[in-house]
Amino acid sequence: MIKTHQQFADDLALYALDELAGAERQELEEHLHTCAACRRELQALRGDLGLLGLSTSGPQPPARAKERLMRAIAAEPPRVPAAVPAELPRRSLWWAWVPAFAAVALFFLALGIWRDNRHMTEVVADLDKRNQDLVVQLGRVAAQLRLLQAPDAVHVSLNPMKAPPRPNGTAIFSPYQKRMMFMASNLPPVPEGKAYELWIIPATGAPMPAGVFKPDEHGNAMMMDHPMPAGVIAKAFAITMENEEGSDKPTSPILLMGEVTAGG
Repeated sequence: MIKTHQQFADDLALYALDELAGAERQELEEHLHTCAACRRELQALRGDLGLLGLSTSGPQPPARAKERLMRAIAAEPPRVPAAVPAELPRRSLWWAWVPAFAAVALFFLALGIWRDNRHMTEVVADLDKRNQDLVVQLGRVAAQLRLLQAPDAVHVSLNPMKAPPRPNGTAIFSPYQKRMMFMASNLPPVPEGKAYELWIIPATGAPMPAGVFKPDEHGNAMMMDHPMPAGVIAKAFAITMENEEGSDKPTSPILLMGEVTAGG
């Protein structure tokens, strides 16, 4: 017997609950391929069912969604499978919703766990980055302490050549570690576009640039943890005033100079 459109429409609620099987399910699915109205009605029923599932653990769905689904279910004609004995009570339609409600609840539970795991992953990554930054900073401090405490560390004081001994500087270097640092105080401010430049004066050869710097408003300056050129034996250290980008060779008179003496 060929079903009418209304008969197919009556089966949509059971189909949305996955309670339609066999030939009836196949006939309805074939009808859905050709009937846009039934497809829209099926989509609406599934949306209503999803909203009812959410009502167990989240915000209440619109009352019209529940009423729409209940009207569709109430319009369904009673269905008694032929294989079920007559004495067995018919299963309540409410119990047919239990798998759907459980599936929706499990979905949102899994979604919540996934979001929590993602947040924890981001927190762990941030903590790991901070830890790496701290390791780098501690490494720099440890290197500076090793230089200051090195048995062969040499302290060189730089004093003015032709001025009262107010500005002063100290260079500390370790031939074994091939590292150096420089500290100065009471330095006059430099003109715009100029900077002080530190020079290593080797035992043989021309002065070698070791870095540029500008003093602060109190005349203090510091250059920390600079490398020493390999194989260079420092005879003295000197300060000149150069362009702020630095120079390959001294272009101004020496302002401060200190010689390396035996035993530091």
